[in-house]
Amino acid sequence: MDMPNYGQHAPPFQPGYPMNPAMPPGGPYPPAMNPAGAPGYYPTVNTNALAPQIAPYPQFSGIPGYEGLAGDGSHGKFLPPPPPFGPEPGNVPAPTNRDWLIPAISQETAKRALLDYANDQCCYGSSPAEEMEITQLSPHNTYRYRLETFTESRSCEWVSKPVSGDALDSPDKGPTPQPWEIHVKTPTLFHDETEKLPVPHTTSKKVKCDDCNGSGKRSAEECMNCSGTGSIGCKTCNQSNVQTCPCCNGKGQVMTFIELTVTWKNNLYEFIPDHRSEFPTDLFKKVTGEKMYADEQTLVPPIVNFPDLSINQASQTAVQQHYSQYMATCRILKQRQVIELLPLTKVEYSWKGNNCSYFVYGRENKVETKDYPATCCCVIL
Repeated sequence: MDMPNYGQHAPPFQPGYPMNPAMPPGGPYPPAMNPAGAPGYYPTVNTNALAPQIAPYPQFSGIPGYEGLAGDGSHGKFLPPPPPFGPEPGNVPAPTNRDWLIPAISQETAKRALLDYANDQCCYGSSPAEEMEITQLSPHNTYRYRLETFTESRSCEWVSKPVSGDALDSPDKGPTPQPWEIHVKTPTLFHDETEKLPVPHTTSKKVKCDDCNGSGKRSAEECMNCSGTGSIGCKTCNQSNVQTCPCCNGKGQVMTFIELTVTWKNNLYEFIPDHRSEFPTDLFKKVTGEKMYADEQTLVPPIVNFPDLSINQASQTAVQQHYSQYMATCRILKQRQVIELLPLTKVEYSWKGNNCSYFVYGRENKVETKDYPATCCCVIL
């Protein structure tokens, strides 16, 4: 996951402010356009020269589309460019609730949050939370912007495995499909996953295994099970002090084929504006916010009309960054951008002559404090 980005403070969001106020003539976003041409807010991407030009296995030198696949034992990977991208970004959706409003935290909620916090600690007394007098509640509500780009990438490499009893899927079985022509079921959106499978019609049998030179045994390494003694009972080396070759599984022959690796990854861009408080922003990762806005499309357009200008700028930056970063080597399957209000209130209170403070944050009303007056090191009960 990418680290959050922190921006400058902007005017606070006013409850009830419409997410999509009337925009000047010409529509709320740049004119509709084909992202493949990279105009407007989509930067130019280069899809050329993605594959290393290394000599392939001689027997497969004629496979169209796989000429750049390493076959010299270096285990280099071939990265085929993704298919052309056609869909244009859609329009921004209307807000789900134009009268959306977050109520201010009450003193009762603030006290309950601190009491729950004290009860969850090992050696904290509950007296301050029960007896304190709140002197001030200072809201520092801020926002969290997230852009998620769910991508699919494909890579190919030659692999060798022990010969199996199944019939070899050799090139004479039919034409070899291109990497992006191979059908693979897409997993759950916005979740990382990897799948490996052989490319059809690329398998052949090698007469000799390179690791054991066709002998099926490897004597250069000490048997791990009998420490090289070959003593009775060692099943790994069969009491011969010679290990079975793991590459060919003792058969002396291996089959080679092109293996396709499909990787789905959820790429995250996160931004939280400056909230002008001493609260550690990283703690927001542990809580949820009040969802104000959500847009999910193949490509999302940047937000331009949010009252906090730093959110607009973050959206513009995120859209451009993800497009230029992933379009050349991946297929973008879906994007999702969300704005959440992150509740944050500083509570100042007094207890037995001590002036202390704490923060209540997130929908979960979690507490962060550094000066709780009744801990195991401060026996005031």
